[in-house]
Formats: sequence, C-alpha cells, structure tokens
Amino acid sequence: MSDLRVSGLVKRYGKVTALDGLSFEVAAGEFFCLLGPSAAGKTTALRAISGLERLQAGAIRFGGRDITEAPVQGRGIAMIFQTFALYPHLTVRENLAYPLREAGVEAGEIARRVGEVAEKLRIGHTLERKPTTASGGEQQRIAIGRALVRRPQLLLLDEPLTNLDAKLRHDTRAEFKRLHRELGMTMLYATPDELEALSMGQRIGVLRAGRMVQVGTPDELFERPDDSFVAAQVGSPKMNLIEGRSVRDGRRIALPFGELEGGPWAAALAAFPAGTGILFGVRPSDIVPAEGEPRGPRLASEVHLTEPLGDVTVLDLVANGVPLRMVLPEERAVRYREGDHLQVELRLENSHLFALDTGTAIR
Repeated sequence: MSDLRVSGLVKRYGKVTALDGLSFEVAAGEFFCLLGPSAAGKTTALRAISGLERLQAGAIRFGGRDITEAPVQGRGIAMIFQTFALYPHLTVRENLAYPLREAGVEAGEIARRVGEVAEKLRIGHTLERKPTTASGGEQQRIAIGRALVRRPQLLLLDEPLTNLDAKLRHDTRAEFKRLHRELGMTMLYATPDELEALSMGQRIGVLRAGRMVQVGTPDELFERPDDSFVAAQVGSPKMNLIEGRSVRDGRRIALPFGELEGGPWAAALAAFPAGTGILFGVRPSDIVPAEGEPRGPRLASEVHLTEPLGDVTVLDLVANGVPLRMVLPEERAVRYREGDHLQVELRLENSHLFALDTGTAIR
C-alpha cells in the first residue's frame, strides 16, 4: 500500500483552468472520495494522477516517489472510467487477460490471476460469455476486474456508477466497500453524488472550480462545513441557506422572518461590524413543529409542498416569503397538508453562519 500526495496541480485547456492549484493527500489503504459538481476538476485530477494529462504546474508523489512526469505504465496505477470500455468481440476471460498479455505476463500466471479476480468479483459464471450478454452490474465488475488483474497499488475510479440504475448503484456501492475492505488497496473515487461519497468515503475532498474547498470525514463535512459551498453540497435534503445581515452589537442576525441571537456563531460574529452580509444555515432536520416549551426561536409558516420519501417526508415551507425545507418521520408528517399553517421551531444550537461575500464559516 502506498500514499498519494498531490501538490499545487495546475491544468489549463486554452483559457479554461481545470485545476487551479489543487492539493490533497490520500493515506495508504484509504478510500478517499473527490466530491464536486460537473466541471469541478474531478476527472482532470484523476487523469493527471494516472499520467494521461500533462500539467502546467504542481507535483504528484506516490509511495514516496515523484511520478509527475513518469510514464503511465510505470506508475502502478489503474483507472476505471465512466464507460465500461470492454472489448465486445472478446469473451470476459479474454477481456480480463488482455492487459496482462500486453504486458508479456506468462500464460499460466495470466490464467491464475484471471481466476482469482473472477472469484473475488463473483463473475466466474460469465468468463466464457461476451460482455454484451452480461448485466450492467456484471459489466461494471468485469471492468473492475480488468483493472485489478494488473495488481495496481492505487485504483482510480471516475464516476463508475453513472450508467447504472438506482438499485445497481446501491449494490455496487456495497461491492466497492467490500473490495476495499478485503484488498486494503488505496482507492481514489470521483463522484458528483454526495450520497456515494458519504456512504463510501473514509474521507472526502470537496472540489470547486479546480480547487479543494475542504477535506474531512463524512461527519466532519456534515457537522462543520468550512464553507457555504460545502454546506450546500453535503446533506440530503440540502441545508437551508437564508441571506441576512448582522445587526446591533454584531451578535444578532436579521433575516426576512425576524432577528435571531444566541447561536453557536454569536461570539465569532461579534468581531464583524453591524450590517455584515451573512448566510444563515439550518439543516431540514433542525426545523421541527413547535410543541411544548420553546427550545429555540419560532416562526409562522405555510406548507407549500409535501414530498413523501418512504420512512420520512420532506415538507417545503414558506415563512414570510422565505422557502424552507423540513424533514419529519412519515408518521408525524401525515397530519400536514399543502396549505396548512403551522409554527415551526429552529434548533439554533445546530445552526451555521457563513460570510455572504466569501462563503467562509463564521465560528
């Protein structure tokens, strides 16, 4: 197992900057996810690490060795792409064996490795078939097998679940976690899907416009986002972000539905002058129907839409013209209908504050 260190990567395509000083580290044996929207730089980063893209600046070290200019074949890295890229005219066995034959591996060793990988990935029953006769999930495992048969030290995965349906994506996420646990291999997984990143990554790096915004465990990113972009990326449904400003002594904030004070951000906000633009963030799970003794600020709202999601329901509310989302267990949500008026309470102790101009967390 080897660690990966990426420092100050810059990649431009003409006037477009795909990587803008990208830096991060992946520990040996870690499952690390790169999370970001389309055009954030995820694929370019993986291609640069694999040697498929030349950089204008920066360095890549793997296992203590500088591989920035190393040839693709000498890096000990394999990459799995969005498309399976299997050879349709070859059998599954021949697809798995192909990279070893190209590398000049002896026939007996090829047969042994192909058998090992097929057993581990549970695709032995497909070996004599053409890949086009396999299911989508089987084709994905065949593509993984073709990478693993080379015994790489680092596996790069570029949005590998994009072409699978919802059930197969769920099953394959579990398969990746099983493989990582059994192989102990260093894996770098790129995805725009925060559910994939949160469910698989031991740590997650959030990318925006070719730069790393924050790196942390799933819990760290969810509970302490450093930036409003991270707050909006991590969590489903997304965090409510409401624009406002600081007032009076700097410990209060004015929002369209009233003033709030006493949040965990109050002491840090005191350093800012009154009138500072802010974004107030509260998770949908931290908005609840007002019942019993008040534990936080309350406001009047109207149910605009209900979205049943099985065991939970998302309620789209409007409070003084501001859209808010609240999540309730299904058995509590059934009492509310579109058009209902209700008072809700904000769990202020779990709220967040961000500077409006920079997006940086105030805490």
